[in-house]
Amino acid sequence: MEKLLVIAGIWTMCALCAVFFIRGATAPDERRMNLKRAARSEVADTVGN
Repeated sequence: MEKLLVIAGIWTMCALCAVFFIRGATAPDERRMNLKRAARSEVADTVGN
């Protein structure tokens, strides 16, 4: 029984790490739009100069 708890704990930690890594690696839609807007404004600023 003790071995099963250890194995379950290790699997749980691996699964959580994978989920957090994947969620952190993908930007939310709002962040993507803000990055696109910032890039456009930088291009507009450099063209205007």
